[in-house]
This record gives sequence, C-alpha cells and structure tokens, in this order.
Amino acid sequence: MIRLFTLMTILTTSVFASISFADVDTPIETFRVRTTQIADQKAMFGTVESLKVTPARARLSGTLAELNISEGDQVSKGQVLAIITDEKLALRIQSVNARIRALLAQKQNADTELARAKDLFSRGILPKSRLDAATTAANVLANQLKSARADRNVVSQQVKEGKVLAPASGRILDVPVTTGEVILPGEALASIAAENFILRLALPERHARFIKKGDTIRVDASLVDASTRHTGTIEKVYPQITNGRVLADAKVEGLGDYFVGERVRAWVSTDTRKRILIPARFVSTRFGVDYVKVRDGEKAHDVVVQRGQKTTLQVGENSIPALEILTGLADGDELVAP
Repeated sequence: MIRLFTLMTILTTSVFASISFADVDTPIETFRVRTTQIADQKAMFGTVESLKVTPARARLSGTLAELNISEGDQVSKGQVLAIITDEKLALRIQSVNARIRALLAQKQNADTELARAKDLFSRGILPKSRLDAATTAANVLANQLKSARADRNVVSQQVKEGKVLAPASGRILDVPVTTGEVILPGEALASIAAENFILRLALPERHARFIKKGDTIRVDASLVDASTRHTGTIEKVYPQITNGRVLADAKVEGLGDYFVGERVRAWVSTDTRKRILIPARFVSTRFGVDYVKVRDGEKAHDVVVQRGQKTTLQVGENSIPALEILTGLADGDELVAP
C-alpha cells in the first residue's frame, strides 16, 4: 500500500513538472535581468568644521574693560564683543581741544587784523605788502585750525575702535582673554566659526581617483537627532595628498547642530562595480535556501541564488522593494514570479 502511494506521488509530481507555459491560460508575470553599474560605498569618519574661522582682533592697545562673550555664544556680524579703554586717549583729546581753542582765538585776532588792513589799504594808507602779510597770517591759522580738528577726529576714531566688533556671524569657539588684561594691537580676543559648516573627509589615496565634485554621500545623524541619516554633496576635492590621505569637503544640511570638530560617520562612493537587482517578490526561500524561477523556453526551473543587501528598484514612477543578487543569475535571464 505504501509503495502504491509513493508511485502515485511520483507520477503526479512528474505530470505537474511537465506543464509548459503554453498549457497555462493565465498570463505569467516575468522580469528580464539586467546588469547595472553601482558605486561601492566606503564608511569613514568626517569632521565637522567651519569653512572659515575668523579671529576678532583688537585695533588699539589698552586695557580690556568689558567682555561680552564666552565660548559657545552665537554672535552676529557687527555685534560688540568687548571694549578696550586707554586713558591716554582722553588726555590726548583734552590736549587737542585746548590747542583748538588757542587757534580759534588766534584766528579771530588774525581775521580782525586782516579786516583792518583791507580798510586801510582801500584808503591808500597801508601798503600792499602789509595786506598780503595779514592775509597769509589768517590763512595759516585757518589751516592750523583744520589740522587740529583732524587730529581730534583721529583720536575720537581711536576711541571708537576700542569696541571690538564681530567680523562675521557665527559661533564663538575660543576666548583666550579675560577682563582687565592689557591688549596689544592685532591681538585676537576671540575665534568665530562662520555659520557655513562643512564635513571634512580624509579618504585613503587609493580612492582619490574615484571621488569627484558633485558626488552624493550619506551621513549618519542618529546620534544628533531622530533622523536616521542625512545626505550631502561633495563640494571640493583638494588636489594635494598628505600622509596618504586626500581631503574633501562636503555640504550637509543640519551640521549647525553638531559640535565643531565632532566626528561623524559617513559613506562615500568609491569605485564602481556591476550588480543585478531584481524585485524581492521573485525570490522565494525554502529551508534557508533562496530560489528564483528562470524561464527556459516554455518551461521554468528553480535556480539557487545568493542574495545581497535590500534596496529599491524604480519601475516607472514607483519604487518597489528589491534585492541585490550576488551569484546565480546572468544578464538576460528571464524570471518568472513564483
């Protein structure tokens, strides 16, 4: 009885295995295998840096009387960061003001002498040489008065330059001074990281030939916010290789939420290779082995394949789940949905 049941099972299996596509009235969905090119991605760590770090420098010497910033502060261009005072400037202004008052008195006297000389010359009492001398004296004092006022403007401008202004908008990275210190001209009171943050990558030199401007990278942002990853674009590849590394700058949205100098994991495209993508529903798994049905004429037979990573496949305007097939298929194979 058992032998009869086994024989019937074998015959039934043989009958079903011999059914061809011509015997089936309903249409069978197929997929044509095509080989595509893909760029391998290498995981590495990039450093969040500011494209420009600008120092806020003092323009005159003096004592740091007021400091309005600390590390981490966000500042805008033109904001007053500190105030430097110099007591000698106030004394110089007093000296220049006294000189201006003296010159004004002399100028009034010279103008009076010039008016008298013109009157006497018009009546023929005073010679022309005396009139010229009075005119020259009045002009000299007028020019001296202009010079003294210009000196006062210079000192007033130096007083205004005691205010240290932010040269750019950004974040304060370093403040190496404290209130009460003596500041020299050109000394940096703070370092400001401009708001245009970039991700600086250092790739091994073997990848230097493959990376180029405009390439897309993926950035792992899970440690910073709730998102899984961000994407960015390579904006500059530096032409010099240092210590076996080539530097590249990538623009990524949201880098302002990171710390300057923080290391972030990123995936960068390197060399290209061939790959095969098929819709995931064409793969069936039995006893831990992956199979696809490959059409051979009017019949289909199972082929064992090795699947790779999960991805998506663009079909028209839709993206469908897909799998990368590492081995088992060749370009041009026609798959049948199981």
